[in-house]
Amino acid sequence: MSALPRDTAPAPASLRPMREDDLVAVHAVEERAYEFPWTPGIFRDCLRSDYPAWVLEEAGVIVGYVLMSVAAGEAHILNVCVAPEHQGHGLGRKLVRAIMHVARGRGAERVFLEVRPSNVGAIALYHDEGFNEIGRRPRYYPAKDGREDAIVMAMEIFREEG
Repeated sequence: MSALPRDTAPAPASLRPMREDDLVAVHAVEERAYEFPWTPGIFRDCLRSDYPAWVLEEAGVIVGYVLMSVAAGEAHILNVCVAPEHQGHGLGRKLVRAIMHVARGRGAERVFLEVRPSNVGAIALYHDEGFNEIGRRPRYYPAKDGREDAIVMAMEIFREEG
């Protein structure tokens, strides 16, 4: 007699703070996702500067992460990334919402970010989450054919009444 089939649905993604021993896995995701990835040293410097940094895991495997700086009532989302093979399932939205919760908890009143104009999926997500374009940074990002502008987006955080 054969065993009953197991539920093969993947475990839900879980968030936890990023640690230095995550950096090899985080950088591997970064390299798969971006043509011009951050270096491991940049991630390490963010952690050592005590920037809020979170990883998203599925079945113990890091599939995404987010990093932010917070100072003087403002937050700046520095990097949001989901492994290419896990994109399109709401994980980026989960990361953005989680880091916005952290920003609110640390007293931020505004949150900023930059995004490539060519990253239409991320732009749509940010708009959907309440960010608005407030400007451009010319030639901000490296690109195959030189440099690419950055769209600067921002969102005001309103205090919850309670």
